[in-house]
Amino acid sequence: MSIPLRQALGRLSLPVLIAMAFGVMLLGKADALLVERMRTMVTDIVTPIWSVLQQPVSAVSDAVTEARTLWNMRAENQRLREENDHLRRWQDTALALEAENSLLRRQLAWVPEPAPSFFTARVVADGGGTYARAVLLATGARAPVRKGQIALDERGFVGRVTEVGSRSARVLLATDINSRIPVTFEGTRARAIMVGNNSARPRLQHWPEGQLPRDGDRVVTSSEASAFPAGLPVGIVRWPEGGVPEVELFARLDRLDVVRLFDFGLQGILPPEAVARPEPRQGRR
Repeated sequence: MSIPLRQALGRLSLPVLIAMAFGVMLLGKADALLVERMRTMVTDIVTPIWSVLQQPVSAVSDAVTEARTLWNMRAENQRLREENDHLRRWQDTALALEAENSLLRRQLAWVPEPAPSFFTARVVADGGGTYARAVLLATGARAPVRKGQIALDERGFVGRVTEVGSRSARVLLATDINSRIPVTFEGTRARAIMVGNNSARPRLQHWPEGQLPRDGDRVVTSSEASAFPAGLPVGIVRWPEGGVPEVELFARLDRLDVVRLFDFGLQGILPPEAVARPEPRQGRR
């Protein structure tokens, strides 16, 4: 083709395509059924071609996914083997400690402590009364509840019974400002006092000199003054920005629904009896 003819065809191609597009649009408006049939026919013709072209792509994609899965499975298998070896070492250590513990108990003629009695009570109200952080329990008329019993939830220490009624009991929570709990740090066996401050985390006071509480140490109750049994789980030591060690409690005091009251038979120090506060007078209407 000559250069002038090629240039003429180049100039005419765009108008021709525009005219064809308008023609198709007008045809679609004039006979929508015909256009739909043509579109369906073109789709039927192109679909097998797309399916044939898609098969290699799908095969490559499936192969890549399978290879990635096998690689991840290999890494996961290696991690599980290492974890299994680690658990086996801990199992051997635990079995050795259990055997040693049994031997020492036999040599010392150790007599296990009797299991404490307990019953379950439902929390029916929060707060109120003399204390800022306390819960009211529905105990029933025949429940063996008395002052000084220890309240636990499924996680750990909650508080102590301070008031007993004919069908109810009030538990002073560990976070109340009147709460004083003797505790022990499991890591160092040092003792301290956990003091409530009406916040979510009680503070620690009066630990031995040179035995500063370490962040992350597990805190359990101490048997000082025969007020609490030893070893009840309380929480974890946390050091906030203020510089005063606190205890992150195991118990979920903000979600108490059911607690268990344990009677360890202790007759230690109880919170002081509170003077009843007068109810505020209602204004005249």
